Amino acid sequence: MTSNADTLTLGRLVARDCPVCGSSDQSRVFAPANYDLAQLNEYAFASRKMPEYMHYRLIQCPACDLLYASPTPEAHTLALAYEDAAFDSHEEAACAAKTYGKLLGRVVEWLPDRDAVVDVGAGDGAFLGELAKAGFREVIGVEPSAAPIQAASPEVRPWIRHAVFREENFAPESLSLLTCFQTLEHLPDPTVFCRSAFRLLKPGGGVLFVDHNYRGVANRLMGMRSPIIDIEHMQLFSPQSMSHMLRSCGFENATVRSICNSYPLHYWLKLVPIPVAVKKILVDAIRRLRLGHLPVAIPAGNMVAYGYKPR
Repeated sequence: MTSNADTLTLGRLVARDCPVCGSSDQSRVFAPANYDLAQLNEYAFASRKMPEYMHYRLIQCPACDLLYASPTPEAHTLALAYEDAAFDSHEEAACAAKTYGKLLGRVVEWLPDRDAVVDVGAGDGAFLGELAKAGFREVIGVEPSAAPIQAASPEVRPWIRHAVFREENFAPESLSLLTCFQTLEHLPDPTVFCRSAFRLLKPGGGVLFVDHNYRGVANRLMGMRSPIIDIEHMQLFSPQSMSHMLRSCGFENATVRSICNSYPLHYWLKLVPIPVAVKKILVDAIRRLRLGHLPVAIPAGNMVAYGYKPR
């Protein structure tokens, strides 16, 4: 559980209103804070990690249905945590890139052109290769963590900028598409990010997001043992809250729907809510087998969202 010592380690915790609709109604407490910093390691802010099932206090917004943490560490504290995060999910990233690549066809046909695209939270750049295959002339990845960039293939590593995404690093109305996969949950203010994306897009340009859906069947069944209930998630979306954010930021033809993710079997085993000691033994064992690396598609409670800037 939390303590004064933990709070000092995290830096100053800051209360916040709903980061999607601005509601200050915090009467619906989804769960009180529950974390022990002594149990966290270099993978605490890494992608596709072993879940710790820890979290800040979670509020369910009665206005837009967002599930968000409050209070939370300040933005610069989070940036430092991601800078030092470890990375060991190259295989899983490649599987995710293939899944997300299949989503591109629904979006790119409506874009004004395929001049420039930015992928925020690019990791090891696996998806950047899919963007290049789709015909984008300039492909840029933005990634705050050093470890995944070091693990990137030589072909895509030059396309990745080691930085936190900032709007001022790009020219207004210069992008045809902005993508962001399972990253909005980690941002201190997702609406500010979404508005930045809107300003950076050309008329007719689009955004393509993939995020956890806390109202998805799998996540509701697992409850507080769902791996999406995590200390690195500042908020979790539902279809309602995602649609609200896209519309409020000016996007048209906003679409939100469920998707199946395909990952190696050993990764899915990581997410099963069983004792960690037992899980580590099972994951290590199955990774040694060919069976453990077979891709398996599961409707694990994720959703895709996309929308367009008016022409």
